[in-house]
Amino acid sequence: MKLSISLSIIFSFCFSLYSVAQEIAVVKGIVFDEAQTPIPSANVSYPGGGTQTNENGFYYIEIPANKKTTLTYSYVGLKQVTLSIPALAAGESNEINPVLKTSVEQIGRVVISGRKNKRVEGIVSIEPETVRKIPGANAGVENLLKTLPGVSSNNELSTQYSVRGGNYDENLVYVNEIEVYRPFLIRSGQQEGLSFVNTDLVRNVDFSAGGFQAKYGDKLSSVLDIDYRRPVDFGASVEASFLGGSASIEGVSKDGNLSAILGLRYRDNSLFVNAKETETNFRPRFADAQTYLTYQFNDKFELGFLGNISINKYDYEPETRQTNFGTLQDPRALLIFYEGQEQDQYETYFGALKATYKVSENYTAKLIASTYNTQEQEYYDIFAEYRLGEPNASIGGENLGEVEFTEGVGAQLTHARNDLDALIFNFQHRGTVDVEDHQFEYGVKYTHEDIRDRVREFEVIDSAGFSIRPPLDDFKNNQPYEAYASPLVPYNSIRATNKTQIDRFQNFLQWSYQTELGSHQAWFNAGVRSHTWTVSGENIKSTTQSVISPRAQFAIKPDWETDMLFRVSGGFYHQPPFYRELRDSTGTVQPGVKAQQSIHIVAGNDFSFKMDDRPFKLVSEVYYKSLTDVNPYTIENVRIRYRANNSAEAYAYGLDLRLNGEFVRGTESWLSFGYLKTEENINNRGYISRPTDQRLKFGILFQDYVPKIPSLKMYLNLVYNTGLPGGSPRYADPYDYQTRLPDYRRADVGFSYVIVDPNNPVKRSEGHWLQVFKELNIGFEIFNLFDNQNSITNTFVRDVYSKQMYAIPNYLSPRVFNLRLGMRF
Repeated sequence: MKLSISLSIIFSFCFSLYSVAQEIAVVKGIVFDEAQTPIPSANVSYPGGGTQTNENGFYYIEIPANKKTTLTYSYVGLKQVTLSIPALAAGESNEINPVLKTSVEQIGRVVISGRKNKRVEGIVSIEPETVRKIPGANAGVENLLKTLPGVSSNNELSTQYSVRGGNYDENLVYVNEIEVYRPFLIRSGQQEGLSFVNTDLVRNVDFSAGGFQAKYGDKLSSVLDIDYRRPVDFGASVEASFLGGSASIEGVSKDGNLSAILGLRYRDNSLFVNAKETETNFRPRFADAQTYLTYQFNDKFELGFLGNISINKYDYEPETRQTNFGTLQDPRALLIFYEGQEQDQYETYFGALKATYKVSENYTAKLIASTYNTQEQEYYDIFAEYRLGEPNASIGGENLGEVEFTEGVGAQLTHARNDLDALIFNFQHRGTVDVEDHQFEYGVKYTHEDIRDRVREFEVIDSAGFSIRPPLDDFKNNQPYEAYASPLVPYNSIRATNKTQIDRFQNFLQWSYQTELGSHQAWFNAGVRSHTWTVSGENIKSTTQSVISPRAQFAIKPDWETDMLFRVSGGFYHQPPFYRELRDSTGTVQPGVKAQQSIHIVAGNDFSFKMDDRPFKLVSEVYYKSLTDVNPYTIENVRIRYRANNSAEAYAYGLDLRLNGEFVRGTESWLSFGYLKTEENINNRGYISRPTDQRLKFGILFQDYVPKIPSLKMYLNLVYNTGLPGGSPRYADPYDYQTRLPDYRRADVGFSYVIVDPNNPVKRSEGHWLQVFKELNIGFEIFNLFDNQNSITNTFVRDVYSKQMYAIPNYLSPRVFNLRLGMRF
């Protein structure tokens, strides 16, 4: 009953939106003393109300929205802090962590600048607890991003995502302002294992789908900005399920200067792979260890360290596969018998130091140095013998589904010996200067990339005893009328060895300003980036190129009773080529590849309102991209292969809508809708759909609970995407094939029973076994609730008798069940 009422409320929002006059905003945080120790029972008040911090120094206070407020923090024996809070929008949440000192009284003013106000920047902020709770085949930050408008992925086992027509390589990812990377040789989602981001360590999650500021870097599509938390007390957590487990531990020193958090994870994808149509011997081993340490030398200087070690091993030995396709009137089946195996390994090591020095009240300087090393191997020899025929379609028969009549036979041999060793070093200096309501940020960064790469791949296809020739334009075979004397060669073959170095110099300068235009609030941001890179190496002619990228943002909040905010942003966005973009389809590095350029314009509106005394927000954005010097590519599962020749121009435009709020009181849910059209023109042959042309996208994230049993909660993660281009043969001319894959439909649902709730602690007798837990829950998850048959690619098989080529879908995971246990101490 509760669920049906909630769903009716959801749909009612789509037809009637209104706001009420009495609106609230939220301020929360932790109150510290001079030793950085949280203060329990400290008073937090404003004219009209107040609260106290809990035993961990945490407070949560609701203040009137759309008006300036003064917050006062006080504690016996310490000087109080008085802060002037500018007007916050209804439903907006701001975090303030004041320090109460014994020496002087502090009076200050909180400035919500373009840098701090995520709503002004068009950035989506996601609560870490929501990230940890929502079910998904690869749960985490990326799993939640895929429910947002403009973000698409047709592979539940992959953490990769495309944003507004871009590909997986066009997304920036930062952890504590440090850029992180993903492995190079990943071909499929089931090989990925773990994302870099460890959700047990996360404090803030911010995401921008486009139009981001100059400080963020040079990519064409999006920015994911993660902050890891700094512990204030001892804590630990453990989570286990059929998909693996994770553990974390955190704490601070007695003097409060040193804080540390450590996370360990293990992932096993066999639950999904064993549920697929291919029978295999599968031994996945994905594990990593990650830590974030900070040391506060004094009030001005702090040093942080971020470290990660990841070892992913993927051993795969396919045995048989049967895929039924066609129609009830004309059923078809593909039966494959395999020999051979695949052994892949990805080892990554990452370390970064970040020094922050507060030179003065108005100037903060940072130095960041990081090193990333990945050692990857991709070895496989797989021989596949196939039969194409008609299965038994007699319902109730003993041989239902078995192939009884064979129409075609053949074989395929695939081989690879690919090795890659990449070392990436970064060193950068950043600074922030505040001058009254003006803020200036600048940065200088040097990057050195050293990549050693060996590619050895070939594929031989045999049909009825005849080796099939490569799809070359100049190939002619008039057998049996003319003898064919040329040597037999593989259908596809790549052989290359590269030793490449790339040196990059990046700079940015940006200005942010908050003011009032009449009775309206306004924010301005303008900045410019420069990027110079040099490609050199063995048998490579050294090439140097440069680009300059100006960008700007403007937002205004009218002085209306209705809480509205309008913003527009845009500029030039460049993507200087990374190593993967320099390597063409033959594996050869092309040092002269130019930076892809996008002129990007985004216009958005935020409408905050209340219904039934609950906060909601409707975010609307329209965007347009004009792209030149485009580097065409193909996608197979998650592997991208570039042409490395800047031979195309393209465009993308669309509309994104997101309605989020408390559909059920006390929980946050949202509905997303996205429309996108993106096309490219390769060598002036005309416009065709790009590989990421995901026209329609619907997403729902919904949380609910049983009214009479509030500890029993439900989480629904639902995504619908229209089909992507990609249903054509891998080596086909895209202008000859524009076939699309079927629509992607997936729903994951989770049920959780909270035994110990950290927000509602229950006092228990001394020695009770539950006293050791701060939180304890047990959950049950159903992945692919409706058992939809989603496909990621097609396998193309020839029928030698009918001369037809059949596209056999490669299906993703079916319905799978999982148990989950989580606890915090």
